[in-house]
Amino acid sequence: MKAWVLREIGDFSLQEVEKPSPEAGEVLVQVHAAGICGSDIPRIYRTGTYHYPLIPGHEFAGEVVELGFGVDKSWQGKRVGVFPLIPCGKCGPCQKKYFEMCRDYSYIGSRQAGAFAEYVRVPEWNLIELPGNVSYEAAAMLEPMAVAVHAMRRVCPQPDDKVVICGVGTIGMLLLMMLLEAGIHHVLVIGNKDFQREQVLKLGLAEESYLDAKLQNINELVMEKTGNGADVFFECVGRNETVVQAVDLTAPAGRVMLVGNPYGDMQLDKGVYWKILRNQLSVTGTWNSAFTHDDNDDWHYVLDRLAGGRIKPETLISHRYALTEMEPGFKLMRDKTEDYIKIMGIV
Repeated sequence: MKAWVLREIGDFSLQEVEKPSPEAGEVLVQVHAAGICGSDIPRIYRTGTYHYPLIPGHEFAGEVVELGFGVDKSWQGKRVGVFPLIPCGKCGPCQKKYFEMCRDYSYIGSRQAGAFAEYVRVPEWNLIELPGNVSYEAAAMLEPMAVAVHAMRRVCPQPDDKVVICGVGTIGMLLLMMLLEAGIHHVLVIGNKDFQREQVLKLGLAEESYLDAKLQNINELVMEKTGNGADVFFECVGRNETVVQAVDLTAPAGRVMLVGNPYGDMQLDKGVYWKILRNQLSVTGTWNSAFTHDDNDDWHYVLDRLAGGRIKPETLISHRYALTEMEPGFKLMRDKTEDYIKIMGIV
């Protein structure tokens, strides 16, 4: 089969490799759509990964075309999305069904072969069946949508809450989409690019609710528009200065949700720490999403809204390439040569 193979940092190309065969408890998924995540780019070009060679790619959907020993035969031919984290099932968090916090997990696309390929091996446990009206492209965005939902549900914003989202990459955009769908409408979004403004307005944000960090005094505007600060502040950037800003702009007894992957080390100055104490802020973080096979987990929450046509994540796909012709997409994200939101490889 054809696959995008990472042999060492920066040595990344389309190659002919052996088509995998599913082992016991696994299926073989033919990939129909695979999104490039922001975390794929440093893995490929800057920081590397756990072992080489590796086929990256963890946001994907496809069709089950082969079953390993012991797999329920009803999966044959099913259209599926895939939870990419493979939990050990034995550690403390796993015993409590907090699989996203597994102490000894594997991960499709970073610790084992991923979806930038024609076929990928997937444990049966990690599959979620797609309704007929959910496209492969939408299903390939289940993973980042579930990450956004997980962040939202961990702080439970209420309809009357004043909410701020700082950072409008893919997760920030999806978070806004999910908040609006949930009936949370007092939302301010902080971005710094014209195309971000255009996109959030298309999602339904009021024009006066978009704040441009390049052109406006964010601290003054947020306090002016909220009166007392945000009841809930989602930090989706991962920089020291925006974490400090989140603490500064959250109302007394408010909640700060840290979502952005860190760009570097974080330093907490004494004055910032005092604000957390004196304002009795709840500061929490999130990573990944909850997939438990229960009807109310994050993945089923998203899938229910996709099936009902209540959200349309495909509107955030800015670039589409054939799965075997994705090199321009990888380089676009690496070099930031033009604006993008979600870049998708499709079959």
